Amino acid sequence: MTMEYHNPVLLNETVNGLNINPDGVYVDVTFGGGGHSKEILSRLGKKGKLYAFDQDSDALDNAIDDDRFVLIHENFRYIKRFLRFHGVKQVNGILADFGVSSHQFDVAERGFSTRFEADLDMRMNQENSLSAFHVVNEYEEERLKQVFLQYGELRAAPVMARVIVEYRRNESIVTSEQLKSVLRKFLPPRHENKVLAQIYQAIRIEVNQEIEVLKEFLMQTPELLSERGRLSFISYHSLEDRLVKRFIRNGMFEGEPERDMFGNFEVPLKKVNGLIVPTKEEIKINNRARSAKLRIAEKV
Repeated sequence: MTMEYHNPVLLNETVNGLNINPDGVYVDVTFGGGGHSKEILSRLGKKGKLYAFDQDSDALDNAIDDDRFVLIHENFRYIKRFLRFHGVKQVNGILADFGVSSHQFDVAERGFSTRFEADLDMRMNQENSLSAFHVVNEYEEERLKQVFLQYGELRAAPVMARVIVEYRRNESIVTSEQLKSVLRKFLPPRHENKVLAQIYQAIRIEVNQEIEVLKEFLMQTPELLSERGRLSFISYHSLEDRLVKRFIRNGMFEGEPERDMFGNFEVPLKKVNGLIVPTKEEIKINNRARSAKLRIAEKV
């Protein structure tokens, strides 16, 4: 059964960014509904090959019946290991569309969306033991505060954490509606959805270790790319985009690379074009595109 997924964001721009060689080997690390993968396959010749990753079991239902295509049911943090398993040491391009898929947002019981009442879950990999319920009900106050502060960029993080800890002394917070009511005083009527989205984002990033995963993944990409191979990455929030931008520029996430006596430094990647964002027309058709930022890089 094919799951309902929306149109991929920045489809042509992202695939164009890979500068596809019809006989090349490519990787789509966020397969989802397969939109980007289908577009890549349409540009590959008979000798071309596409490997895709997705940790979400729902995505397996969208596997593409094509001899040139292999879908790997794993988190992309293990990209090098599983490509090696398939005998692949280097590739011509890697595409990633980070964040939550439209499908995950639209299935109420997954607990990703602020629109539905659901049990606190938010696991991209449904086999993981850590869920939103665990974060909200079992994290100590200080750790909960850090999650809200770092991943939600919420100024009221210390008080939010305290309110949650006080409430759960009497009963567990099981559903999204319960969480909303516990944090009601932090949700101003005019900005309720914005603040809720920040709260959900913070918990979701923690549940899925999204920042650690992204860092681990990015560190492996230069070695995996063949000469002049491309990265084409879409991010949806500033934390992700900042990491991608810094890694492309410096080959690291913090600080500056060492410079030689002339003030030059070597990095494995160079950026291609500037930042690409969706057009007003695309945002009108697909609201999810509104915060998308595409960055493209090439192996030096």
